[in-house]
Amino acid sequence: MEYIKLIGILIVVLGFALKLDSILIIITAAAATALVSGIDIATLVETFGQSFVANRSMTIFILVMLVTGTMERNGLREASSALIGRIKGATAGIVIAAYGVIRGIFGAFNVGIGGVAGFIRPVLIPMATGTIESKGHKVDENHLEQIKGMSAGIENISWFFCQVLFVGGAGALLVQGTLANLGYDVPLIRLAAVEIPVAIVGVAVGIIYYWLKDRRLCIKYYSKEK
Repeated sequence: MEYIKLIGILIVVLGFALKLDSILIIITAAAATALVSGIDIATLVETFGQSFVANRSMTIFILVMLVTGTMERNGLREASSALIGRIKGATAGIVIAAYGVIRGIFGAFNVGIGGVAGFIRPVLIPMATGTIESKGHKVDENHLEQIKGMSAGIENISWFFCQVLFVGGAGALLVQGTLANLGYDVPLIRLAAVEIPVAIVGVAVGIIYYWLKDRRLCIKYYSKEK
């Protein structure tokens, strides 16, 4: 009879095979497993709540993905592309560079603006490709992949170097704790002051590199187009 406790797996397999609602399948499988294992409904609900709280970061990530997908379906990408297309002289490199500066400023105050899933993919990348389309070019597939990499790269660079500027942020506390273990007691405000030139140089190097790289890619893919 111990095998009866595996009924949840059977429900999941059959549910997905029949293409039923995913959430309904999982909840049903969990409830069935709990019942055959002697777990009452109250304990099951309590377990669900504890799991939600313990994994709320992942839950927030999933919610962001759902909201982003809904906005994309209703024209977010097209609106972003059309908006940037109205700005004369804009290029993908300039758009990515501008985002790097903005992301660095927000990062210094430990303010998130969506990251790769919530902002880069649905907003920044369409804006970058919109600068190419506004000039009458069709975005080359290889160039598009490079734009995706550069957009995600500038997100990581700006966030990595600038988050430590926020006194009391996770990055600053990590650095302070590491130095403390090595015998150096450094105040957070001093860490932030030392990090300022490092952050400026780090973001500036990333911006210049991606801007120059985009210029080379534009020459490579669009200079011969009529």
